[in-house]
Amino acid sequence: MEREIITTADGSTTIQIKDWQEQYHSKHGAIQEAYHVFIHSGLDLYKNQTIDILEIGFGTGLNALITLIEFQKRNLKVNYTGVEAYPVSNEELAQLNYLEQLNAQALENHFKVMHASPWEEVVALTPDFNLTKEQKLFKDIDVINAFDLVYFDAFGARVQPELWTVEIFQIMFNAVKSGGYLVTYAAKGSVRRAMLEVGFLVERLPGPPGKREMLRAKKP
Repeated sequence: MEREIITTADGSTTIQIKDWQEQYHSKHGAIQEAYHVFIHSGLDLYKNQTIDILEIGFGTGLNALITLIEFQKRNLKVNYTGVEAYPVSNEELAQLNYLEQLNAQALENHFKVMHASPWEEVVALTPDFNLTKEQKLFKDIDVINAFDLVYFDAFGARVQPELWTVEIFQIMFNAVKSGGYLVTYAAKGSVRRAMLEVGFLVERLPGPPGKREMLRAKKP
């Protein structure tokens, strides 16, 4: 499928799959969406502790990068696992402008290491931030009670409905620790019902730019 780099409404870039008319991040603002959904509605729930994060759809590394920027402000130690079946190419990564848009040029080497590091290995980006990338399909995740927080950032249900099913959310429910959360930009009724069916407690929150609502799910 043909892919291209586009600039979103907040000036940050993302990858668009032209055949699907689907983007890795919101065309209304890639960085704004990432902060709203995953930091302010997810990471902000935690402070002064060690936190295990699972990202569903590592993609461009934007969510990992902003977590790296933000985690020390909350006095956290982070073990970050990013799952991605189809890694982004080096040519595409070179065209992304996240470091400039985030005024995070000091983290350029960290961002390069994120993407260049071996898959299936723990890499210490800092003494308090460990990254593990796993190249696999989401349906093949089989951990139990392992994560405090899930960033669910899969492609939308319009183009990949199989990623938003009861089966997938059962895997997510199993992976989350009791009292842990899953946050996502999605707000479809079918997604909410799938989350509820597997046992999550689900709340609707105000969405990022371009979306009225998003969902946050908690494992009792």
